[in-house]
This record gives sequence, structure tokens and C-alpha cells, in this order.
Amino acid sequence: MENGSGLLNGGLWKLSVLPAIKGRACCVPEQCASSERDVIVMKQSDTAEPSRTDVESPAPGVSKEGGGAVNSSVRTDLTVVVPTFRERENIRPLLEKLSSVLSGLSWEVIFVDDDSGDGTAELVREIAGGDPRVRCIQRIGRRGLSSACIEGMLSSSAKYLAVMDADLQHDESLLPAMHSALVSEDLDIIVGSRYVAGGGVGEWDRSRLWVSRFASRLSRAVIKAELSDPMSGFFMLPREVFQDIVRRLSGIGFKILMDIFASSRRPLRFRELPYTFRTRFAGESKLDTLVAWEFVMLLLDKLVGHIIPVRFILFASVGGLGLLIHLAVLYVCLHLVGLSFVMSQATATMVAMTTNYAINNVFTYRDKRLTGMRFSLGLLTFYMVCGFGAVANVGIANFVYWLDKAWWLAGVTGAIVGAVWNYAVTSVFIWTKPKKA
Repeated sequence: MENGSGLLNGGLWKLSVLPAIKGRACCVPEQCASSERDVIVMKQSDTAEPSRTDVESPAPGVSKEGGGAVNSSVRTDLTVVVPTFRERENIRPLLEKLSSVLSGLSWEVIFVDDDSGDGTAELVREIAGGDPRVRCIQRIGRRGLSSACIEGMLSSSAKYLAVMDADLQHDESLLPAMHSALVSEDLDIIVGSRYVAGGGVGEWDRSRLWVSRFASRLSRAVIKAELSDPMSGFFMLPREVFQDIVRRLSGIGFKILMDIFASSRRPLRFRELPYTFRTRFAGESKLDTLVAWEFVMLLLDKLVGHIIPVRFILFASVGGLGLLIHLAVLYVCLHLVGLSFVMSQATATMVAMTTNYAINNVFTYRDKRLTGMRFSLGLLTFYMVCGFGAVANVGIANFVYWLDKAWWLAGVTGAIVGAVWNYAVTSVFIWTKPKKA
């Protein structure tokens, strides 16, 4: 195009460049309200609409001959959302593969980076400077694959939304088939499956396969659809389906597909397409034992989260464990060490509170876990909060006992009041923000 005008599909288009926002590629969710490019505003002189295939798709970061990046004025049909955490070495290889397999579509890719610290977001912004199909959301103080996927999909206005990992373990060549199936058939979601005929788990060992199968069976408690691979993180769905579900999503942990199926008020019409799970291209796996804990939290949230907060269930469970620790330490100090009851009770109380705090920090509030000086300050605050909770416990229990004389009812009531107090106050004053990367 020359002098701000040119021919596209036989129609005359006039261009008005907005220099104040030209080249903007990275944003926070509040700013990423649309995936349509605001770099160029185009007006058509007739009613002809451009075809998706009329737009060339050079490799990421490569400008078209004659100056300027890929024509981004055509409405984006497909957004690929890729959550990242320390995936810098995988960005360029993934973009090359996406550019190859999606050359016939109007597409974009949104990398949602949880403030990796390895330059992932910086690299994406660098590439986005030469390719408007590449976008970046860098989340500060927030962590979690599922919540990253949700924010990425909300920042797009494309008709279809896909989710895949950055490590090249998902087969990107399946994306055109997923898109074609959604366009041509009356379906709500297409899932890339490792367990239907033609799919595979690649080089997994038997233990990892067993864990995946076991988790899939557990998911039946909240998913009624006969999915062969509910643990898959590779899928595509229309925007309207996502918008219908998004306000009921938990956003906990890593299993966003399971969250979507469990959150839908109606059975989703789905199809599973086979693919073979590949080995990670570069970087380190993010799987650890705490991922399993977040999976349990998601299950609990879908089962009883509408009745009682799942964090409170975990917090109270840790409190029950703390009671056992308290009694064990009290016995040792009183009967084995020979301390007075007052000293034994004080020691047991401090040990139990410290243990409860440490366990809650690792498990109940994993996404907000405190470290370093913040851990120490949080522990001191926890001592004070629990002290007030103990006063409330005793006061309420004494009042109930005065009314009814039932000691067990008074004890249980006091314990519940103390637990609710401790949970509510610590959530506000100690574990307030998700941990940083």
C-alpha cells in the first residue's frame, strides 16, 4: 500500500494511522479489551469484505515487502492462548510452527506470562513489535495456569479460542482440524485427546500414565461427559460458549478443561481429536506434588464450593491436624520432659500455631505463599490473630455453656467461631496477594 491507500479485494481502502498507539503489543488484562488491532483504521468504499486467505502470513517478526507488518485490519477469527512461566526458549519455535499450520486463517496468539523473570515477556514484546498477530499479557503478582488462560481468552474478541501449552508438547498441526470442526458442525468444544484411537502419551513412564488415568477417574465426580481425556490442556471452543461459562469458572490450578466442563450448566457437545503428546522442547516441567494438591482443591471447589469456600475446608482441616499436634506436644512436655502444665500448654500452643501457619502457607494458600521476611512477619501476625481467636473461642463457648450446660455443644461452638475468625482475618491480613514469580 502507498500513500495511505491501496486495493484489497477490489475495494478501495483508506488508512489512518494512529501514531499514539501504533506498535502496542503488551498489555494488562484491563487494557486488552479486544484482539482487533487498533493500529490502523480502515474504511471501505464498497460492500466487498476481505477474505481471510487474502492476507499473507509471513513468519513471526518478518514484515511484508514494501514496509509494514501483516495487515491486521481483518477481523481475527482464531485466538491461540498460551500461558507461560519461564518458557523463553520455546517462544520462537512455537511461533514458527503456528505460522506454518495457520497460514490459511486470520489468527493471533496471546502469551499470558506470570512474570517469569527469564525474559519470556520481553521476548514476546520484541517479536510483537514486528508482528501484530503476537500479543502479550504480563501478570504481576498473579499465578496459575487456569487463571492465565481465562484472562487470555477474555482479552480476545476472536470468534474461536484455543488453549495450548508453550512447551511444544501439544501438536499444533491439530489446530486447523479443530477450527474446521467448530465451523462446520454444531459443537461446543473440540478437545485434543491422548487416549482416543490414534492418540498417545509419547515417552511417559508407567507411573505418570497411572497418575493421569487416576486423575481422569476422579474427575468423573464433577464431569458427567464421557471424555476420554478430561486432563487435556489442548482444546478449542467458540467465544459464546466461553462467555456463557466464564463467571462460574473456579480458575484454580492447572486443569482448565475440567473446570470448563464442570462449570457448564448444560452438557457440552464435544468431539475429541487424537494427538500424540510430545516431549518438552526446552525448559523444565512445572509439574510437582503441589499440582496434585491444586487438583484436589479444584475438585472440592466444584463439589462444595457453592456451599462453603474450599479454602476454609482446607484451613479447618489443617486446624484439626494442629489439634493433634498440640495434644502430642502437650503429652511429651508434661509426662516425658516433666514441665509444669502451664509451660507444657504454652509450648504446645506455640508449636501447633507455628505448624498450622507453615502448612497453610504451603498448601491452603499456595498461590499466595509467603517467603523471606514476609513469612516471618506473617507468622507474628498469625500468632496475634490466633490469640484473639482463642479469646473468641473461650468467650462464646462459655456463653453457650451458661445457656445450655451442654459442654460438648459449647466446645464445638467455640471451636467453630474461633476457626471462622482465624480464617477470615488471616485471609485479609496475611495471605492477601498471590506470590510473585
